[in-house]
Amino acid sequence: MTGDDELAGRFEAHREHLRAVAYRLLGSAAEADDAVQEAWLRLGRVDAGEIGNLAGWLTTVVSRVCLDMLRLRTARGEDPLGYRSEEVTDAGDPEREALVAESVGRALLVVLDTLAPAERVAFVLHDLFAVPFDRIAPVVGRTPATTKKLASRARHRVRGVPAPSGVEPGRRRVVEAFLAASRDGDMEALLAVLDPEVVRRADPAALPQGVPAVSRGARAVAGEVLVLGGRARFAEIALVNGTVGAVVAPYGRLLLALTFTVENDRITEYEVIADPARLRGLTLSL
Repeated sequence: MTGDDELAGRFEAHREHLRAVAYRLLGSAAEADDAVQEAWLRLGRVDAGEIGNLAGWLTTVVSRVCLDMLRLRTARGEDPLGYRSEEVTDAGDPEREALVAESVGRALLVVLDTLAPAERVAFVLHDLFAVPFDRIAPVVGRTPATTKKLASRARHRVRGVPAPSGVEPGRRRVVEAFLAASRDGDMEALLAVLDPEVVRRADPAALPQGVPAVSRGARAVAGEVLVLGGRARFAEIALVNGTVGAVVAPYGRLLLALTFTVENDRITEYEVIADPARLRGLTLSL
């Protein structure tokens, strides 16, 4: 085996870990692959024999590449929520992007997109991959103490503010039942979770042409869900403005947010938010 083959083998042993780090930092499988490939190219420009901890070195390099990519997004003024229409996406392989997003958690990816680049790097590396702050600090160009504060601030935004005891668990069960029934196309299960006088409101951008912005009555609303509920497979529970709701996020990029009013274990009203300006105004957490 040549030296190049040996180095390639050592790199391949770390590829999946590097891809996992890069995907959580970037939220795009295609861009994650680009970041990992850049790490391989940079490895070829140094004396690998001088690297004592190859896994740590590669993680640092990939993280720096991802941070640069995140900052470039910000400089270009790209939407921090990663908003895309269903028809327009930069996903190189939509099926793969969808599978990877599902494995990581679409709601997590949506919330990570609300963080500033350095916050995202600090949080992902420390909280998701247990990288110590003294190793993260050089990546983000801060002291370890400041890096710890970055991660703490990001953690607060990701986890949100705890809801009053006894209120949100019941609401969560109702919303989960609604999403499950929507995915399954189960009319009876939908009727069981909807109040007979339920009201559904939606931004026009969330609806096909001709569908009214407001719909009333359990059977009418459930019927709509069965017809228009294909997006439910991309939906996950999230806190929307501090209350249990849902996000619809194909490829991990926010498309819709749903808010719910729940009374007596039934949904009395829910709203589908699709307007990009309104989406940007939401506070999203897990």
